[in-house]
Amino acid sequence: MSNRRQFVQATAGSTLLGLLGGAPAFAQGLDQVKIVNGFPAGGTADATSRRVGEHLRGSAYTKNAAVVENKPGAGGRIACEVVKSAPPDGSTLLLTPYSCTSVYPHIYTKLAYDPFTDLMPVSIAAVMHHGLAVGPMVPATVRSVKDYVAWAKANPEKASYGSPAAGSLPHFLGALLSAYTSVPLTHVPYRGSVPGVADMIGGQLASMFTPSGDFLANHKAGKIRLIATSGPSRSPFSPEVPTFAEQGFPDLTTEEWFGFYAPAKTPGSIIDNANAAINAALKNPTVISSLGTFGLVAAGSSVREMDKSQRDAYFRWGPLVKHIGFTGLS
Repeated sequence: MSNRRQFVQATAGSTLLGLLGGAPAFAQGLDQVKIVNGFPAGGTADATSRRVGEHLRGSAYTKNAAVVENKPGAGGRIACEVVKSAPPDGSTLLLTPYSCTSVYPHIYTKLAYDPFTDLMPVSIAAVMHHGLAVGPMVPATVRSVKDYVAWAKANPEKASYGSPAAGSLPHFLGALLSAYTSVPLTHVPYRGSVPGVADMIGGQLASMFTPSGDFLANHKAGKIRLIATSGPSRSPFSPEVPTFAEQGFPDLTTEEWFGFYAPAKTPGSIIDNANAAINAALKNPTVISSLGTFGLVAAGSSVREMDKSQRDAYFRWGPLVKHIGFTGLS
């Protein structure tokens, strides 16, 4: 990684010039588009893929609604590899959280894709906050982050937290909380949020960090307790829950987005059509409302805005990953 910063900066301009190149525009949209995401059905990535994909039909990009293909595993890396190898004709898009493109390069020494040269930004799709929730294994008296830390310190054999993947932002939020409080917390990685939340509800897992939208239904039903969210302000979907910053942990403030990518060398005209169709879908009231039920804020972008946001996240998380000391094996 010693030369990666220079490489990223050197290729930033050339990457955008390539993806905005002047290939002839298609007169009509593609017959069929596939959206690949790296997480199980039922979670926030799946919901974003399906809600946006349904509303791409009839655009200059595609005639029909997109087909969604879930490729869970390896924290979303499998899906990135699938789309990297897909034909660069616009027929396949990746929907992924930015951890796969901005954080994983810092931790996986044998990453099978380069997010800056193998994948092309299309549009940001939705912004999310992460949250910390506790299940029935943790006493009902634990209502805040400080309560949780005190309980974990007193019960080290039970002090575990799940995340949707090793190397994901939720994983690192838990690791940072452990580092800042000097209280050991055992990380348990899952293949997405859904199985981890199920184990927490069942009493096999004490707590979990994951997108807060994946907690909402069970939090409102009283099955788990959402005790903190990671945004700079309270989530509009759980305004009763204070942020980490409000509770004395400002360094855990972060937002993450899901974004759409295409394979490298996809013509600029197709990228433009896809960007326009995605942004139109994200302005649809039905899509906005549906994503809101998962704790997601619909938020489209230009190609350049997404590219800049990805690179900003890359440089922000590099020092934090180094501080945590986590390195992936593959």
